[in-house]
Amino acid sequence: MKKTLALVALAGAMMMAQEAALKKKGPGGPRVVRPGISTPGVKRGMDTIKPVAEISVPGVPDWQVVTKDAVWVSNGPKNTVHRIDAKTSQVVAVVEVGPRPCSGLTAGFGSVWVPLCGERGTGKGKGLARVDMKTNKVVATIPVGPADSEGGVTVSKDSIWIVSDAQGVLTRIDPKTNQVKAEVTVPAGSVAVEFSQGAVWVTANKSGKLVKVDAKKNTVLKEIEVGPQPRFLTAGGGSVWTVNQGDGTVTRVDAKTDAILAKIEAGIPGGGGEVSFGGGGLWVTVFDIPITFIDARTNTVTKQWVGPGGDAIRYGHMSIWISNLRQQNLWRIDPSKL
Repeated sequence: MKKTLALVALAGAMMMAQEAALKKKGPGGPRVVRPGISTPGVKRGMDTIKPVAEISVPGVPDWQVVTKDAVWVSNGPKNTVHRIDAKTSQVVAVVEVGPRPCSGLTAGFGSVWVPLCGERGTGKGKGLARVDMKTNKVVATIPVGPADSEGGVTVSKDSIWIVSDAQGVLTRIDPKTNQVKAEVTVPAGSVAVEFSQGAVWVTANKSGKLVKVDAKKNTVLKEIEVGPQPRFLTAGGGSVWTVNQGDGTVTRVDAKTDAILAKIEAGIPGGGGEVSFGGGGLWVTVFDIPITFIDARTNTVTKQWVGPGGDAIRYGHMSIWISNLRQQNLWRIDPSKL
């Protein structure tokens, strides 16, 4: 009996040690230490990457969207969005959009759409700024802001969609009038959105589900359990992909059948980050592990870079664009050289 109790106590101590190893105290309290992938030959250092361009964006360069001839990046403390020419890799415009651009961007209907969190403490100025891509000027600010600073906005064939209330409200906006067209009830704690295959997909962070919304009927079609605390998502390769912050995995869901095709170990738990699809796979960023590449053919992490940098990422113009938030710059990377 004493031997059994000793074994139980030892097992408990080992579990506590493992949990402690996953947390490291920082300025804001405990933070998750991301283990990454242990497969030999997968990990490498960020110092092995030679960017095609290093673009200075003083402040906090963060969320991005790729358009036909540019990459746009938000800068929360400066209340701006910076337009980077895709040919020259130079900042060609700095647009004042309103207080605290704070969530994922999208582009459509001749505009870049920028969620605003508003002033700290009061929320004054919270909304959705519409930037005309021809004039680089804000042409409208819609009084519908993001439910979460770590969420996003998406565009369908005829609408703009954003989760606007943490209690579970998905808002549909008509770009012709800049007015709310419909509201759809989704699970409380929903955060990010992506349009694909005729549906709006919503990550329900608190319930661990991916919610499929019919973009024609404004109704929830299905709730799919994908993993703990899904937040960022993207579409590509006939699938919707979620980054699950609770356990650091990535879940791949068939956009037509709603079937889970894979749950991929990536070793990137914890807050922050972003995801993008292109070049044959998925690109994920978080602090400490700025780039993780998942091959869409095999559903496995084949390359992972560790070190300083990261927190927002996009694939476009045959390049990887990574916002190095703490370094106040943006890297443009040739994926063929990785």
